[in-house]
Amino acid sequence: MPTKVRIPTPLRKLTNNEELVEINATTIGEAVAQLQARYPGIKERLVDDNGEIRRFVNVYVNEEDIRFLKNLQTPIKDGDEISIIPAIAGG
Repeated sequence: MPTKVRIPTPLRKLTNNEELVEINATTIGEAVAQLQARYPGIKERLVDDNGEIRRFVNVYVNEEDIRFLKNLQTPIKDGDEISIIPAIAGG
């Protein structure tokens, strides 16, 4: 059973309008690499020049923020769900 990745609306133009993408990875870093291989250009939207998840992008594994886990080294397993949620600024 693969891992499911929820793609936010602003990034769906890169995924052929797919909202849910299935991957087979063991860490968030591998998941990002697989997404980039399948959908060129998505990595630069998720990862900064230092190789870290961008400040304004929130990534969750089963509703847990990876910043409180192991960031890109956060392990994932079959059946997990990854959610990518861009931060929204407002006032």
